[in-house]
Amino acid sequence: MTVPALSSAVALALVAIFLAWPAPMVLSRAEWPAHAPARALLLWQVIALAGGLSMIGALWLLGDAFFPGYPILTGIPAMLLALYLVAHLVVTVVRFERQRRRHLQLLLLLSSPDPNRKGTLVLDDNAPVAYCLPRGIGSVTVLSRGLFDSLGPAELDAVIAHERAHVEQRHEVLLVSFKAWHSALPWFPMAALAEGEVEALVEMLADDQARRTQPDDVLARAILQVGRVEGGGSPGGRNRQVDRFRRLAP
Repeated sequence: MTVPALSSAVALALVAIFLAWPAPMVLSRAEWPAHAPARALLLWQVIALAGGLSMIGALWLLGDAFFPGYPILTGIPAMLLALYLVAHLVVTVVRFERQRRRHLQLLLLLSSPDPNRKGTLVLDDNAPVAYCLPRGIGSVTVLSRGLFDSLGPAELDAVIAHERAHVEQRHEVLLVSFKAWHSALPWFPMAALAEGEVEALVEMLADDQARRTQPDDVLARAILQVGRVEGGGSPGGRNRQVDRFRRLAP
């Protein structure tokens, strides 16, 4: 057993533990992400990536400490963990793509194209519904009849701008990545917390994009009325998003 490798393994393991619990907890309770969702999303990505690499590196160094001179034995635990994480990512992406295709097939049967808006489908539903269905350059925005009945022209434009921001900024890539992380490590505190926080933050980021074309009070009324802020994300993330719009709403 080599002491330097063991010491490095312990150090990396401590980093992984820090990134798995204290760091996500502090970030999830902070107030500043609501004002800077893009930076918060970047930080969540750094934490997730650094946490994964720390775990893999700790296992590699641990193998090197106990099996010096045997590179195959040294790298097996680390490689297995890396393959496990990558496999979960691939499976999650494949499932997402299958669900997206099935959803699109149903939409084409139950909706009709909006004659006034390119890449928009209108769903024959009385409930106010608005969401995006990502598929690269062929992404579509889905609106319901009830949405047109519930909102005025300005509020409707605000909701559409919000949904199209999701498509243009490819938020589904982030969401699928963190869903895969949570699926691979369901017992990992950071994985569950991160998925919910990222869901809330991408909503805030889409809101900020919409605010570039619509006044704050219009967007606030639209989002609160449609109830988008009551969707996914952790309770803390949802509460911050609701409070954020209640401060904007007249």
